[in-house]
Amino acid sequence: MTASSTVLSSTEPSHDCAICPRLHDYIADYRGREPDWFNGPVPTFLPPDGAKDVRLLVIGLAPGIRGANRTGRPFTGDYAGDLLYATLGKFGFAKGTYAARPDDGVTLIETAITNAVRCVPPQNKPVPAEINACRQFLTPTIGRFPRLYAIVTLGAIAHQSTVKALGARLAAFPFKHGARYEIGGRVILPSYHCSRYNTNTGVLTPQMFEAIFESAKRELSN
Repeated sequence: MTASSTVLSSTEPSHDCAICPRLHDYIADYRGREPDWFNGPVPTFLPPDGAKDVRLLVIGLAPGIRGANRTGRPFTGDYAGDLLYATLGKFGFAKGTYAARPDDGVTLIETAITNAVRCVPPQNKPVPAEINACRQFLTPTIGRFPRLYAIVTLGAIAHQSTVKALGARLAAFPFKHGARYEIGGRVILPSYHCSRYNTNTGVLTPQMFEAIFESAKRELSN
């Protein structure tokens, strides 16, 4: 299978994308182990009216093996989703009761959620070549939202890939939790990733995470 035949659109890889052989093989193994799981590149989660209404974009690292790789919806099925969707709801970026299932009825409000790397990586660690390859989807994803104003980047890798996708230099926009940057008319708000590890170790508290989205709310209200 060639790279060109694996692409569903400029923003979403096909379900059997083979651009990154290691990730393709890892998912293929899980298809044999867990045939009822989603087991594919996880598409961007959009609000009901689609891309035209999106003003806030949340960009994570990659699907979790028992989270989005299982359910097919970003940040759905593991602890990171518990914290993210609760916070989005608190600040009016989502509505409905999150129940860790793609059919739980949660809807986004002027918000979209995606990942810098669409396929689950072993040990949650994509290699640089995979991050770079998947930017061919991240860049047009950012560009598909005509009203996009604020981007929350979750973790250093997601932040760095987003800065590159926007054509900016990493040295000028380093990852720092709670920073505020402007690139090409968009506000970038970096945050530590809302993983269980980060919250268990105190790297990220719920209050710190909520402050990021409080800032996003304020930016969109200006």
